[in-house]
Amino acid sequence: MINCLPCSQGVLWLSVSIAVLSVFVLVVDVYLNGNRMIGFSNGVRRLSIKIGQTKPSKMTFGGLHCKARCEIYPRTKDVKRFKVPDDKVRWNVPFPEYSPPSFTTETVLSGPYYADPDICSGKGEITKWNEIDGKVSRVSFEGKYEVVDGLPLNPVGRTGIKHRGCLGRWGPNHAADPIVTRWKRTEDDEIVKGEDGKQVMEFVSVQRRDNREWAIPGGMVEPGSLVSATIKQEFGEEAMNSLEMSEEEKKEMHDKIEDFLSHGDKVYEGYVDDPRNTDNAWMETTAYHFHDNDGTKVGQFNLHAGDDAMAVQWMVCNSSINLYASHKSFLQEAAKRIDASW
Repeated sequence: MINCLPCSQGVLWLSVSIAVLSVFVLVVDVYLNGNRMIGFSNGVRRLSIKIGQTKPSKMTFGGLHCKARCEIYPRTKDVKRFKVPDDKVRWNVPFPEYSPPSFTTETVLSGPYYADPDICSGKGEITKWNEIDGKVSRVSFEGKYEVVDGLPLNPVGRTGIKHRGCLGRWGPNHAADPIVTRWKRTEDDEIVKGEDGKQVMEFVSVQRRDNREWAIPGGMVEPGSLVSATIKQEFGEEAMNSLEMSEEEKKEMHDKIEDFLSHGDKVYEGYVDDPRNTDNAWMETTAYHFHDNDGTKVGQFNLHAGDDAMAVQWMVCNSSINLYASHKSFLQEAAKRIDASW
């Protein structure tokens, strides 16, 4: 004889089961796809999870690029961009008089390991645009870009100069940027507060050798490499001068930062308003935020500039700082996520 639940109990059991399943699906969806429901997201938005599993950031580039239209191209004295007014940046806006100069540095044209072939001179070809090409990712975080006359077009718009400039790849050139922060403290170990009453955040900032601008330490993601590996390597080389360390010192450094730089929040993934950008080559990055809340981890490290950095320091984060490329906007997002003063 089969025991059956009374009708009312069966309906109740089914309703509860559906409710539990719905909540489970919602939690998974929020975790994988970001905070879509304001009420629910407030309870989960401060999850700290491993790199590669972080929920997508809601911060997007948007707007027009400005630094990518600087008059003189970086690392040159006389390579001038064709002037592009704000209302002519977008490709869909007619600009019949647009006649940008072509420029690629001799270093890039010499064919270093990180550079694509010079397809404009017929020395090679690229056919896998908007996809993975061997170990090289030609996929843009901004979505599918157009390819005109065999060359990719900058997804944000005109820059006033054609070809690659000093960038190695046609199309997107991918980088990784670690935003490492701590709270600013007094000599008595009290956390400093800003005029807005919020705690003041400091970040590891490096001074670039090529233009002496202050920036977030970071570097290019090599073909086949993980973003997480690039972040650890670049932070070690630029902020701690690991290239000059002995093997014993490298091991000690590695042990200290390995776990800390394995967990963080993704604050940005997309196009960078970088002065090196051209109509056919541009910078994109993945920026992660690593916050040392009690100051007992990287907050106590002895920073020492190395590799591409000529100086390094803990710098106060606020709205008045002037940094390289789009780095200021990354820090603003990081400050917002931990409710720091800005």
